[in-house]
Amino acid sequence: MIESYSFGHIVIEGKMYNSDLIIYQDCVDNKWWRKKGHLLQKEDISDVIKIKPEILIVGTGKPGLMEVSEDTKKFIQSKGIKLIVDNTENACKIYNKLKGKNEVIAALHLTC
Repeated sequence: MIESYSFGHIVIEGKMYNSDLIIYQDCVDNKWWRKKGHLLQKEDISDVIKIKPEILIVGTGKPGLMEVSEDTKKFIQSKGIKLIVDNTENACKIYNKLKGKNEVIAALHLTC
């Protein structure tokens, strides 16, 4: 469960993180970074795609400046994965609502 989020900081199950991350079912990858910092591409989520979650939530930063390319959106959806893209604050709320009800993974950009 995500306990709190603010620009550049997130607390997940009592542990604070200060870098972009992916929340998997059983772990947090806090070394996640994109090939092009503010553009999410297929290569950036290859490990997520291998798992084939029901839902992938992408947090695009506090003001939502990170973009998800159209090719990436189509690729994710072609794999049968529902994609939700929103600013990171809203993405955290959505993740907390869906966690436990669905197989959900969240890829979160914590800053801009």
